[in-house]
Amino acid sequence: MNAGSSLAQSLAILVVVSTTALCAATVVAQTFPSKPVRLVVPYPPGGSVDVVARSIQQPFSKTLNQTVLVENRPGANSALGMEYVVRAPPDGHTILVGGSVSNATLRKLPFDLLKDLTPVVGVGTQSYVLSVHPSVPTKSVKELIALARARPGQLVYSINIYGGGQHLSGELLKIMARIDMKPVVFQGGAPSVMAVLGGHASILISTIAPMVQHVPTGRLRPLAITSRERSVLLPDVPTMIESGFPDFDVTAAMAIWAPAATPRDAVARLSTELMRTLQNPEVKSVAMRDGYVIAPIGSAEYAAQVPVMMALYQKIGKAANIKFD
Repeated sequence: MNAGSSLAQSLAILVVVSTTALCAATVVAQTFPSKPVRLVVPYPPGGSVDVVARSIQQPFSKTLNQTVLVENRPGANSALGMEYVVRAPPDGHTILVGGSVSNATLRKLPFDLLKDLTPVVGVGTQSYVLSVHPSVPTKSVKELIALARARPGQLVYSINIYGGGQHLSGELLKIMARIDMKPVVFQGGAPSVMAVLGGHASILISTIAPMVQHVPTGRLRPLAITSRERSVLLPDVPTMIESGFPDFDVTAAMAIWAPAATPRDAVARLSTELMRTLQNPEVKSVAMRDGYVIAPIGSAEYAAQVPVMMALYQKIGKAANIKFD
C-alpha cells in the first residue's frame, strides 16, 4: 500500500469515528431522559430544600416529559446525600437538590465538590435572621454589640448545624464586631428556635421559615437579615449592611447538581427545563413562603460563584477556628 492510499484510509477511518461520535451524542440528546429522574434531597422531609424540591417535581416532570421522583437521603449535614449522587451513574437521571457548600468546604469529605459534581442550575438564596428573645434589652444590632461587649462570653446564640451558614453568620459577626458570643447547636431548625423561646439561649440565628411565626406574637425580636436585600417576609427588618457592616452578606445558596461526568447534552437539557420550571409562579410562591428567593441562573454562572463562596467560608472558618472531629 502506498503512502497516498494509507493517508486516504486513515482519513476515512477518522471520518467514520467522528461521525459515529456525533451520532452517539445526538442519540443521547434525543433519548435523554430515558427513565425517571430522581431529585435527591440530602435533608429530611419537610425542610426548606425538600419543600422546594417537591414544588418543582410536577412542573419539572411535565416540561421534561418524564417521571420525576423526590428521594430524601439525609445525614452528616447533607454529605451523605451529596456522596450518593457523586457515586451515582453519571447519566443525568440522578441529580442533587441543595447540599451544603460550607460543609463541603470546611470538612474533609470522601469527595471533592468542585471535581466530583457539576452545577446544573443555580436555584436561589435563603437569608438568615439574627433575632433575640424579648427579655434581651436590645432592639438593634448596635445595641446587641454593646451588650455583648458589656458581657463578654456570656451571651449564647442558638444554631442548628455546627459549621453551617447560621454558625458562619454568627462567627462573622463576632469577627467584624470584635465581640465574644458562644454558639450552641440544637439539631434542626425548629429545635434551635424552641431553645431560644424556652430561654436556653438568648440569641437566635436561623433561616426565616422556622422563626417568622413568632415575630407577630412578640416571642422573638428580629434585629437583622444577613442578605444584601431585605426579605419580603420581614420587610421592616434591616440588613446587616444597613446595620453598619458593609461587607456582611451570607446566604444559603441552593443549586441543583449532577455527577461531574454527566454528558454535557444531558446537563444542558436538565438546565434548560429547570430554568423554565423555576419561573413557574407557583414554584416561586411556595419557595418564598419558606424564605427562598427563586432567582435561577445557568450552570456556568453558578459554577463561577462556587469558589467565591468557598473562599468566604474558608476565611471565616479559619478565623473562628472551626474544626471537626
